[in-house]
Amino acid sequence: MKVAMSLDYLFGSGVSRNLPIDELKFSLSRKTGRLRMISIEDVHVATFRSDGGIALSIYGAQLLFKSHSFKENCVQICDEAIDPVSEGLSVFSKHVVWCGKHIKPGSEVAVIDLQDRVIAVGRAILSTKMIKEFKRGVAVKVRAGIKN
Repeated sequence: MKVAMSLDYLFGSGVSRNLPIDELKFSLSRKTGRLRMISIEDVHVATFRSDGGIALSIYGAQLLFKSHSFKENCVQICDEAIDPVSEGLSVFSKHVVWCGKHIKPGSEVAVIDLQDRVIAVGRAILSTKMIKEFKRGVAVKVRAGIKN
């Protein structure tokens, strides 16, 4: 299945095994006829972007987080940043405790707390190396948090 291959390519080998493939529902774009969105029982999982990327929902990130490979696409933040980030504010480099090695600028990222719970999803602004080196600036632009 193409969707499983895309997920494995973008987020790590074997990540798609954590999705219940038979329960997935697909929505197509009315204009182009291309795959637009994935859901499970009317709960949004992911959106396919026009640039070939996949924008995950929090629910989608929680499903994929069960895979060890997916954690390499995550940013773990300190306790003091959990409330603002879960409300949708950006993650700053100084609040990052750990980050996976597959993070590149523009890549899809899940933000997790110290107990390994997904609290937000967004796009990386910096690479793994930059996030570790910088102590100022935005590391991840959050698209959705668990509180918004």
